[in-house]
Amino acid sequence: QPQPPPPQQSAGSSFFSSLSNAVKQTAASAGLVDATSAVSAAVGRKFKLLLVIDEPHTDWAKAFRGKKVHGEYDIKVEQAEFSEINLIAHADGNYAVDIQVFRNGTKVVRSFRPDFVLVRQHSFSMAENEDFRTLIIGMQYAGIPSVNSLQSIYNFCDKPWVFAQLVSVYKTLGPEKFPLIEQTFYPNHKEMVR
Repeated sequence: QPQPPPPQQSAGSSFFSSLSNAVKQTAASAGLVDATSAVSAAVGRKFKLLLVIDEPHTDWAKAFRGKKVHGEYDIKVEQAEFSEINLIAHADGNYAVDIQVFRNGTKVVRSFRPDFVLVRQHSFSMAENEDFRTLIIGMQYAGIPSVNSLQSIYNFCDKPWVFAQLVSVYKTLGPEKFPLIEQTFYPNHKEMVR
């Protein structure tokens, strides 16, 4: 039977694909990439890959050891902090996550496609280099299923926005059923000192 023609790639997609392959080959030759993750992706998998975004104080691999999805798929866990993650997502639903973590003093680089994600770390703080909202947007863009809603995680990046939602519930239910601590919103510091 004749083979169908390969899917057309745009110049940008082809460029990123070539760049990604070059990075993977370089990392593999340097011994930085876990080669088994690439091989296992190609073979029929009997596991689902869960990306847990959290600080290292909790060993999520241990928490999910022996657990199954739909009673059939083992759960393999990749864990990293937001600062160790990079993500690229295409409009066609294709995506890849790269992590660079230090394990026992050794830098480990992995590239994979998680089946779902669990976010346990705050994605935004006012501290320098602590704004990871773009990763949440990228996961939403890619359509990666999340244990906790990516929309709620993004909304919780802005505390006044969350409180505005609580005020809406307060107005609907009333102070007896839904009491709130009084707060005042100021758009900037100048308004506070008037």
